[in-house]
Amino acid sequence: MWTAVLLAGVGCYLLKLAGLSLPERVLEHPTVERVADLIPVALLAALVAVQTFSSGPELVLDARALGLGFAVVALLLRMPFLVVVVGAAVVAAVARLV
Repeated sequence: MWTAVLLAGVGCYLLKLAGLSLPERVLEHPTVERVADLIPVALLAALVAVQTFSSGPELVLDARALGLGFAVVALLLRMPFLVVVVGAAVVAAVARLV
């Protein structure tokens, strides 16, 4: 277990070091800039999907999905971020209560 944690830590450090070691001309390439801008979005979407649709090793569809659905609709309607977060929480809580 600890071996995997240490190897992952060393791997992350080496990956970060490799990124810092790249020449400036590589980092300024339009394709690299576009991909670098989209990576955080993809990681956040993956995190949301895993946290919403899984419970341990199982896939589930429960109140969290309803909260996410509310959040998506609220964002499409350009509601304020606080309304999106609180509304999603309230929808999920009511769905769990029911």
